[in-house]
Amino acid sequence: MNRTQGEQPGRAAQIVRTSALVIGANIALAGTKAAVGLLSNSIAIVMDAVNNLSDALSSVITILGTRLSAKPADHKHPYGHGRIEYLTAAIISLLVLYAGGAALVESVKKIITPETPDYSPVSIALIAAAVAVKLLLGRHVKKRGRELRSEALVDSGEDARLDAVISASTLAAAVIYLIWGLSLEAWLGAAIALIIVWSGVKMLRGTLSEVLGERVGGEISTAIKQTIGEHGEVLGAYDLIIHDYGPELKLGSVHIEVRDTMTAAEIDALTRAIQEEVLTRHQVILTAVGIYAQNTSQDEAALIRDDVRHIVMGHEWLLQLHGFYLNREERTMRFDIIVDFAAPDRRAVYLHILQEIQEKYPDYRVCITLDEDVSD
Repeated sequence: MNRTQGEQPGRAAQIVRTSALVIGANIALAGTKAAVGLLSNSIAIVMDAVNNLSDALSSVITILGTRLSAKPADHKHPYGHGRIEYLTAAIISLLVLYAGGAALVESVKKIITPETPDYSPVSIALIAAAVAVKLLLGRHVKKRGRELRSEALVDSGEDARLDAVISASTLAAAVIYLIWGLSLEAWLGAAIALIIVWSGVKMLRGTLSEVLGERVGGEISTAIKQTIGEHGEVLGAYDLIIHDYGPELKLGSVHIEVRDTMTAAEIDALTRAIQEEVLTRHQVILTAVGIYAQNTSQDEAALIRDDVRHIVMGHEWLLQLHGFYLNREERTMRFDIIVDFAAPDRRAVYLHILQEIQEKYPDYRVCITLDEDVSD
């Protein structure tokens, strides 16, 4: 089963256009805020301007990352270059952290040696306009990011929303100074810097989690297994694994349980049909569909299966038993179990169950596989 790997037509171009809009808006806002901040002697507004410049640079990196990730697959990278987008998001997070750290240093300096701000009606109006622009920009960019499955754009949109909150706080500080003569500039600048740093930490943490490989989420896992289960020959779907090679390429594997009376030709036709449907409906390429055989012609096997299930699932930390098969001729039984990652000693739980089942059925050789809890 083949599929052209890389970007869908137009996706990269749409990300670039959206990023270009962000760059233009942030450069304009940065220039305006810098002028207002310097003229009014406001460190908070100057830090806000620096934040806008870092956002513009982030968008430049997003464009570069999108261009690089759109490169087609080659001999060295047969799964394409889609993961570059995640590296791009990580770089953006580090830039946000740097901008926040630099802003914090400057704000602390102003706390130690404070200066009196001097606001004008024009500066107040410009800050208010910046708040509105950032709110609209953030909403648009975040929406486009979700539509295009671009983590970098989603991060940019969220950052723009945060910028609107920051600008609103500088506006509030200006109003407080004009009404009560109370200068909160330096302290507000420090608070803004801490907010920026925390935003960078969250963005970096989320990106690194994706790079490391996250558990298959309940929504996509349930949907794929439901699609597989629509085939009457499938008695169960287990061990779903999805490997993420970028927003446009996801490879996966799954085990299905079928009756032991099915022929190889019937299983071949079934697995091919499952692969096609999962790709069409969920944009996931199932590179492998493993098979568990279920006893269908032996009453003894069904009775033993139910008894073993009752014993195994009675243990603490047990999440699932699947793939049970009894071979009377070879006197073997085999099945898989999933033990919760929260268990203090998963291996000890496994060994205890193996010993218990073996003692209960001494005439059989018991083979148990300890599976990982990789999907819901």
